[in-house]
Amino acid sequence: MSHPATTLAPAVAPAPGANAPLSDLNLAARQRMLSQRVIMQALLASHGDTTQLQAAQKTFQLFCDSEAKLLATLTHYEPLSARQLRAVYEGPQGIGVTIETFIDRMRRTLETISRKGDARTLLADMVADNDTVLNALNKATSTFDSIAQAQSDNLFKELSGIVSDIHTIAREAKIVSFNAQVIAARAGDKGREFAVVANVLSGISTEVDRLTQKAIHLADRKSQHA
Repeated sequence: MSHPATTLAPAVAPAPGANAPLSDLNLAARQRMLSQRVIMQALLASHGDTTQLQAAQKTFQLFCDSEAKLLATLTHYEPLSARQLRAVYEGPQGIGVTIETFIDRMRRTLETISRKGDARTLLADMVADNDTVLNALNKATSTFDSIAQAQSDNLFKELSGIVSDIHTIAREAKIVSFNAQVIAARAGDKGREFAVVANVLSGISTEVDRLTQKAIHLADRKSQHA
């Protein structure tokens, strides 16, 4: 039976009020655990354990749903990351073919077990190809991890630039405030109201500077532990 290469489906928006979904990285990492769990449950179910058959069916459905969500979210990425993901998933050598083969075999295995049929050959094939499936799922996880790290690094650089700009503005505001206080002092009583405004500006500038220094300190800590 031939298996078409995996295609990218349109993203589906989550229902309002739904629980926060797993990140793509965590979703990909969970697939490895689910693949191993469903194989073990299927092996136990093949010996007539109906409870394990039901458990295997639930695990398999969760695996399929998770894979569909992963494929649906691939289009959310910027072009470079999207190309990277397509290179991993699509095409004759892509992991999409391996994952689809695993899904097809597991579906047939569970259907055979539920009919009380002989699933030994199907199970043997799945166990024999287990390393191949795990390697494919590991490759997916590594790719999502690499993209997530790159996004984090880019966001950090952008935030660092914003913090630097705020720090510059706060420094300039302090200079303006100081000059305004000098002018107000020279104006005597006529400059009293102006002095109040200058003092307020000075207080705001000091607080912005304090928060900026804190942000810079936190950014430096993140950079050192990256």
